[in-house]
Amino acid sequence: MPTYLYKCEIHGEFEETHSIKEKLTDCPICKSEGIDPPKKIIRLISSAGSFILKSGGSGWASNGYS
Repeated sequence: MPTYLYKCEIHGEFEETHSIKEKLTDCPICKSEGIDPPKKIIRLISSAGSFILKSGGSGWASNGYS
């Protein structure tokens, strides 16, 4: 499951792991602390899902992808 970055007015930025079909609207930290009503949250754009292929050694990157 993917990890998403959210921001709450009270708790700041936090990560949540859930299905791509699920959409969070209320802060789960506010809910757990009993803040009523829980603050609305926004999903932030994150680069945490990217990866980098490194060359070196005897892998495919060192010999032209063959």
